[in-house]
Amino acid sequence: MVSRREMLIRSGMVLGGLALLKGVESATADVPGATHPREGTAADTGRPEGAQGALPLGEPGRDYTPVVTPNGSTLPWKVVDGAKVYHLVAEPVRREFASGLIVNCWGYNGETPGPTIEAVEGDRVRIFVTNKLPEPTSVHWHGVFLPNGMDGVSGLNQKAIQPGETYKYEFTLRQHGTFMYHPHFDEMVQMGMGMQGMFIMHPRNPDGPKFDRDFAIMLSEWAIPLGAATPNTTVMTDFNMLTFNSKAYPATAPLVARLGDRVRLRFGNLSANNHHPIHLHGYRFRVTATDGGRIPDAGQWPETTVLVPVGSTRDVEFSADALGDWALHCHMTHHTMNQMGHNVPNMLGVKTGKIEDNVRKVLPEYMTMGRTGMGNTGEMSTMMGVPPNSIPMLGGKGPFGSIDMGGMFTVFKVRDGLTNYDDPGFYDYPPGTRASRATAAELRAAGIKVDG
Repeated sequence: MVSRREMLIRSGMVLGGLALLKGVESATADVPGATHPREGTAADTGRPEGAQGALPLGEPGRDYTPVVTPNGSTLPWKVVDGAKVYHLVAEPVRREFASGLIVNCWGYNGETPGPTIEAVEGDRVRIFVTNKLPEPTSVHWHGVFLPNGMDGVSGLNQKAIQPGETYKYEFTLRQHGTFMYHPHFDEMVQMGMGMQGMFIMHPRNPDGPKFDRDFAIMLSEWAIPLGAATPNTTVMTDFNMLTFNSKAYPATAPLVARLGDRVRLRFGNLSANNHHPIHLHGYRFRVTATDGGRIPDAGQWPETTVLVPVGSTRDVEFSADALGDWALHCHMTHHTMNQMGHNVPNMLGVKTGKIEDNVRKVLPEYMTMGRTGMGNTGEMSTMMGVPPNSIPMLGGKGPFGSIDMGGMFTVFKVRDGLTNYDDPGFYDYPPGTRASRATAAELRAAGIKVDG
């Protein structure tokens, strides 16, 4: 039999334990990075939008620095009944990947990738999706905590959105980070045609100073035969166009920052088959987050190249502390070429003799490409011409000649004293700070003998 004294002691222990748990819950409620309960679980409040106690909706400028999507846009929203309301329209779009190459794609709101969705942890979002495609579709919110019925897998979680129909998705954001959206109906075709976008959730209680520059870049691969205008979505490995936000260099917009800016780069990869090692020249950064969430400070690591796996996102952060024009590109060498072909003979080192002279009697502009390497391919393609609706494999104009890169390539431009973030043009190098041809006197002083 339990005595009255024992009952009082046990009751005190239970009440103390409940108080302790309540204290822990209260202490972690506003901690940056604290895990929020998943919506749709027993921990979900289930309150309707606009109900008393709902968190105030996050505002750009006040609660976060708006993300910049180079060569893209951010999806507008309005407030209705306490929720942020967005409208996505799935539809065919025409996208100019680079000057001379216009591609028949599918996307959202006239764009591929679709406009970036931006909100704040704790916001209630209501997203309407209208289907203007020739076949059904759906939208999956990649990596997002939400009720199962909002997950967007057609046939499993919902009926497919038929052409002409509009569906509504609604949920409360229970996390922060870099996420994506894409169809889960006929994924090979629809994603291969460009249907994808970024979904950015900013923290409710950010830790540390705000970012000055926050960029979102979607990595994609395409199979577009020379002269064609529609991607071949049945290709599994032989992709010949690689893009940042569906643009290939030299059409990729530069990333501009002021000296000393705090910078974050967000990369999303919904390529069909390739991981992408993205390398930034002149800097090292910390890998700070994946689509699984922010990496604790002790677990972050320094890199100059971040590998972005298929179906994943990666965030990197650094301070823009070095002036200049710094290359940012995928380090898989074929991914910095445009419409490259793989079914061509290997001419490297071949002695052609009088073949060129004989061929030029019929084709005056003929040149044997690849005999001494492919470094001048871009310039040669420009001179010789390429098929209609095609672009040269390499080359964009730079301050010192052709930049021998294409595809997944852009420039991170850091300047002092900028009054805005427009493209400042190419960097003006102070005297003595740029590599140049060595003079004979310099070679003699160094004791170096070279021929020629």
